Amino acid sequence: MTDFEIMRWPFTEQHLRSWRDADPRFVNWPVVYILDDGRRVYVGETLNTAARMRQHLESEDRRSLKAVRLVLDSTFNKSVCLDLESQLIGLFAGDDKYVVMNSNKGIVNGDYYDRDQYRDKFTEIFEALRRQNLFTRSIPEIENSELFKLSPFKALNRDQAIVMEDILEGLFADRASGAGGSTIVVQGDPGTGKTVVAVFLLKLLRDISDGTGVDDVGGDSLFADFFTEENRRLLAGFRFGLVVPQQALRASLKRVFRKTPGLDQTMVLTPFEVGKSDEKWDLLVVDESHRLNHRANQASGPQNKSFGDINAKLFGADADHWTQLDWIREQSTNQLFLLDSEQSVRPADLPQRVQADLVRSARDRDRYYRLFTQMRVQGGADYVSYVRAIMRGESPERRTFGDYEFRMFDDVGEMHEAIRARDSEVGLSRLVAGYAWEWKSKRDSEAFDIEIDGQHLQWNQAQTDWINSPGAIDQVGSIHTVQGYDLNYVGVIIGPDLRFDADAQRLVFERSSYFDKKGMENNPRLGITYSDEDLLVLVANVYAVLLTRGVRGTYLFVSDPSLRAWLRRFL
Repeated sequence: MTDFEIMRWPFTEQHLRSWRDADPRFVNWPVVYILDDGRRVYVGETLNTAARMRQHLESEDRRSLKAVRLVLDSTFNKSVCLDLESQLIGLFAGDDKYVVMNSNKGIVNGDYYDRDQYRDKFTEIFEALRRQNLFTRSIPEIENSELFKLSPFKALNRDQAIVMEDILEGLFADRASGAGGSTIVVQGDPGTGKTVVAVFLLKLLRDISDGTGVDDVGGDSLFADFFTEENRRLLAGFRFGLVVPQQALRASLKRVFRKTPGLDQTMVLTPFEVGKSDEKWDLLVVDESHRLNHRANQASGPQNKSFGDINAKLFGADADHWTQLDWIREQSTNQLFLLDSEQSVRPADLPQRVQADLVRSARDRDRYYRLFTQMRVQGGADYVSYVRAIMRGESPERRTFGDYEFRMFDDVGEMHEAIRARDSEVGLSRLVAGYAWEWKSKRDSEAFDIEIDGQHLQWNQAQTDWINSPGAIDQVGSIHTVQGYDLNYVGVIIGPDLRFDADAQRLVFERSSYFDKKGMENNPRLGITYSDEDLLVLVANVYAVLLTRGVRGTYLFVSDPSLRAWLRRFL
């Protein structure tokens, strides 16, 4: 299918002056171009290459770039070029060789005639650019990277685009009217792209406030109407941050922010950093908001002290009813909470009634939005609903999900070998488990944690970015290392902490086989004692989260024979 060509010149006025006469395609043909200097890269598309290059040479940011490459093809049209431009921007952002200078406002995902054929050609174009050393890794390697998956350079789906537009309209309306701030809630199941919305929004707001790429905005840009001088003025001095309660995900997002122009890793915050700050924010976006804490025993003594100190600092007294949600509200004018109540997995997480009140308040003010489209699991939203129903102890009608591979194994060693095979084929395939075994290897690196039918395994040996760490394929990840992440294939071990009572025909929590101390800790300060029924809900949530990590497939091994027999009805 190869009938494209890639032409390269030094990016100087002298070399580009003669383009108008050299080839008629340089003044009237859809073209994708790449500007770079070995460290920075800018990707664009245009119908008039000669005029567009003159504009770039007049740009203070881009005139210092060294080389220009044109991707030329006699079959290109505007839609093809917009699609190729978006693809290349996302791949450059995920490859980690270049700093991408584009804004993210023009990333599009529109359908057009013969798109599948053109996507095949895009792969050929990518490989040609890779041979010219513009990329360091293959497309699958890039797409498996956290930098790619969490990058703001994403084409939004329809749900996300509508939500993004509603959020922006509300924020700018509030700023223009001088009204008080707003509390926004975006709710969505696993894999609907809540983190993508958070990162995309903050990059977009920074680009609007900085005027980044204003000269690029055209009618094809998804959020072109927001790039106005008035909105830029409204965002003058606008301070925002991204609050991430989970350590592993927070470390990954810091790396993404460090590589993204206009963003900085210091914008990624813990709830404690927000509470301790003497400055306030105009906007705080909270990812995984269900993992914010109420007053409960924290991971360390210093954090317990900090919780009380922050309450006293912000509210004048250390009253027990204040939560980290209250800290966020007190320290910011506007808040955006990304929420999925069924992903609460510990007693210290925000109580369900608090989450429900938050949703109700946002609904009352027309600031509540839903994400429905499943972006992670190829089994679709139906698969997520199916798994969640099973983990609630319901008995949905047995079904399959197209090419999505949902399999049960009777031998954990066989499942591990299948995961190894998938990892060799497509990468990013891992074993995960509920916290049903003691973490002995934390104190003794030679010890094994999980022993099943002659198989000896260790828990994750890395606390952050475990999925991409050396040796991860031979280890088992916990909920705290994979919540918020994608895997191509996941092998889930349901441990003896979850059983099935065949007589009562119901799921049962086994407290003696649960080793997450913070996962079942009572709260004497608030007078709360968690029953086995309370903890069953949280442990079932843990397994529902683990079972929705796999993009291409989910494998399952179940320790309890009765539970294995019951679950076999659904697989």
